[in-house]
Amino acid sequence: MNQAYTEKAAQSVRKSTQSRLWKDIKRDKYLYFLALPGLLFFLIFKYVPMAEVVIAFQNYSPIVGIWNSKWVGLLHFQRFFSNPDFILLFRNTMGISLLNLVFFFPMPIALSLMLNEVRNAIYKRLIQSIIYLPHFLSWVIIAGLTFLLFAKGEGVVNKVLETVGMERIGFLTSPKLFWIMVTLQSAWKEAGWGTIVFLAAMAGIDPQLYEAARMDGAGRFRQMWHITVPAIRSVIVILLILRLGHIMDVGFEQIFLMYNGAVSQVAEVFDTYVYRVGIQQAQFSYSTAVGLFKSVVGLALVVLSNKVAKKFGEEGVF
Repeated sequence: MNQAYTEKAAQSVRKSTQSRLWKDIKRDKYLYFLALPGLLFFLIFKYVPMAEVVIAFQNYSPIVGIWNSKWVGLLHFQRFFSNPDFILLFRNTMGISLLNLVFFFPMPIALSLMLNEVRNAIYKRLIQSIIYLPHFLSWVIIAGLTFLLFAKGEGVVNKVLETVGMERIGFLTSPKLFWIMVTLQSAWKEAGWGTIVFLAAMAGIDPQLYEAARMDGAGRFRQMWHITVPAIRSVIVILLILRLGHIMDVGFEQIFLMYNGAVSQVAEVFDTYVYRVGIQQAQFSYSTAVGLFKSVVGLALVVLSNKVAKKFGEEGVF
């Protein structure tokens, strides 16, 4: 009797939950329609291709297809980890990623804090428009501008250095400067665009907190440090966790366009390596194994950093 009553109660709860779900969907149908293009994008270009990851465990041949290709297990992973290029690729990828993490990641935060202190609305919008603009330029244009400015022969910067009596510097052919150059490129292109999230978080801060701080004698810097920064801390943590998930991705297009023979030892990263062996040499299974390795490392870093963030009292991503 009790068991029948329990099952009936459980069915009633399920029906109630389903009914509430459909009511919520019906009520917010326009919001779901608005989100549909984004959902389709991730479904088509992110989730559907995951089914073909199995070729990392095969000797895949386009002629016989996935179903008839020979299974080789972890052979491609063993080959990759034993390859002398692995250490080089790992060093270059991590070096560029860590520079981006240390120097580029804080830039949107600092820019957002400074923009938040601008009181003239017209001037503030003008600055925002200027710093957003590089985001809309392609990496081809960014690379072209870089060559025009820093080329050793006809670059503007080197011409200025020569004019003032200094020697020309090979900015684009110096292995010591390559990581710095690509980090500066990323910062110039994306730092302004990255302020959008932080400025949105700052817009939700209660103005009464600033008024109370001013009454207590707090200056602009103390208001920023004790009110603004703590208010956006959770956003910073979430974006940092997501950034760690992409630590093995340094941007194929940017590195590929800046790549040249003189800097090959510091410019070869996992992304360019996958292109070289996967597309140019048609080693599809091997390059898929390399890509899968990158994805697994990124996922592990997200899960680990999320757990660490929760231990320190932050919300985390999930």
